[in-house]
Amino acid sequence: MNQDVWADTQMPFEGDSPAVGPRSPLLNAKVMMVDDEPLMTDLVQALLEDEGYVNFVVCNDPREALALMQAEEPSVLLLDLMMPKVSGFDVLEAVRGNRLTRYTPVIVLTAASGAEAKLRALRLGATDFLSKPVDGSELVLRVRNALAFSHYNNRLRHFDTVTGLPNPILFDRGVDEVLRNRDLVGGLVALMSLHVPDCQALRESLGQAPADEFVKILSRRLYRLTHADDLMPTFATGVDRAPRLARLGPDKFGLLFEGVADVEAVESLAKLLLEVVAEPVNLGGHEVAAHAWVGIALAPADGHTAAVLRKSADLAVTHARQRESIRCLFSSPELNARSLQRLRLGAELRGAAERGELRVHYQPKICIESGRMVGVEALARWQHPEFGLMAPARFISLAEELGLINVVGEWVMAQACRDAAHWATAGLGALTVSVNISKVQLLAGDLPAVVSRIMASSGLPPHQLELELTESLLMDDVDVSRRLMAEIKALGVSLSIDDFGTGYSSLAYLKSFPLDELKVDKSFVDDLPGSASDVALVHTIIDLGHRLGMTVIAEGVETAGQLACLKQLGCDSYQGFLYSKAVPAPDFMALLSEENARFGGANEGLRRATSA
Repeated sequence: MNQDVWADTQMPFEGDSPAVGPRSPLLNAKVMMVDDEPLMTDLVQALLEDEGYVNFVVCNDPREALALMQAEEPSVLLLDLMMPKVSGFDVLEAVRGNRLTRYTPVIVLTAASGAEAKLRALRLGATDFLSKPVDGSELVLRVRNALAFSHYNNRLRHFDTVTGLPNPILFDRGVDEVLRNRDLVGGLVALMSLHVPDCQALRESLGQAPADEFVKILSRRLYRLTHADDLMPTFATGVDRAPRLARLGPDKFGLLFEGVADVEAVESLAKLLLEVVAEPVNLGGHEVAAHAWVGIALAPADGHTAAVLRKSADLAVTHARQRESIRCLFSSPELNARSLQRLRLGAELRGAAERGELRVHYQPKICIESGRMVGVEALARWQHPEFGLMAPARFISLAEELGLINVVGEWVMAQACRDAAHWATAGLGALTVSVNISKVQLLAGDLPAVVSRIMASSGLPPHQLELELTESLLMDDVDVSRRLMAEIKALGVSLSIDDFGTGYSSLAYLKSFPLDELKVDKSFVDDLPGSASDVALVHTIIDLGHRLGMTVIAEGVETAGQLACLKQLGCDSYQGFLYSKAVPAPDFMALLSEENARFGGANEGLRRATSA
């Protein structure tokens, strides 16, 4: 089988035609010629090239023929019989005795006209004959017919007849190929076994035809999901091909994902599969909502071959089906414990705000020129009764997955605004408070109304609230982002672009966004002032921000050397452990009081003065 056969998996497969034409896949088929006379192989190649064939393997030493066939896996072999040292009969016998080459069509080229030679070749497995000297028209027809036979044979041996998806043989070969080259991509390689027992139940209750239609519908859904343009970039890096999808049994599909970023991303992909399968299907008036289970094996931890990984994934499915309410399990007990903990945390997060477990911590923003506090960033925390104080990385992604991020985000914004209004009332200063906004919050469409409601209830003036948006978030839907940002700006609220330089924004778009602040990502600050390239990058970002009318703040400043470098580069302000980590509201009020005592008065909106 040609290695390129996996690429020929475009759905639907029904009606594939192998007929030779201007765009025929057969013209790309690999044709191998074994003949000790170079003049003969040159002649045959020229004849086939005139017909549009482009992929040739030439072997003039029959002793190398079998090894070359195993390496190249041609679609058809043209074999001379009468050769010295190793005859065509010997080559043909070796080809038919090898697992990888036994089904390759072989057209024998021979000057022998006797029946004995032809019968011997037929007994050894020859597919067809051509007499020397070769007639060009006959050669073309014989090669075309042999390739058509090979095409259909490959589909029968390597593709499922109902769905047209690769079968277990081809899937395993593709998996083993990926495993051999996994270091070229990086990330995790995840093999998923998707079991849909309803396929068998439908076959028994409604009959074979409706069951096959159901399987076809599921196949098309899975294919669309795995070939969606935005699927893998969300979960992986360095992967330029779609995940591999196959039908492994009457009620089982296999999927292979390469270069997945982390275990959480693997779990998210599995949940997407379950959601796709669970969508109702109408079969002749019967609405069917399928139940499914996913078992996950990761390479190389759970195995180094396709066979071992598939066995591990199938075993995980079996364990999942034995447990109530569990639809997805890893092969690894450790990863299952981690996954189950995330499920538990997700359930507990739903009531965290009502139970008073959510917290807001505050990290000061400091003017580099004056050394005074000019703002503060509000950062969510979860005071879990068992696990203690949890940082956003532990639960914000869960909130997004479970559709809770709007509730959590709104609570954080409201609390931050109430606290900032309280500080001003207490005479501690009118600081701008910054709140991070997630993609889900922005694209929900009602963020301007939420902000307006919180401003009214908290009593905080709009100019004292700033919303921080990540660079990649803004670029997901530029037109929607620009419209919502304009509505927010109309309320008098400021906007900041967070983690600048780590995304993929276009300067043409960036200049059209109504932004007030640009934040230099910590990754660029870490190696200051020792890294000349980072110094140059930060200098460029600062200059860009100023030219676009924005103040510039650096994140993650931890040393005096970093601060001195940023001051020299013209950065306006900074935040980081050098001044203070994020602290609870009472501790932040103490910081404000100490600063006011040190500077002889409360800060009254100095943040905006830094850009004047």
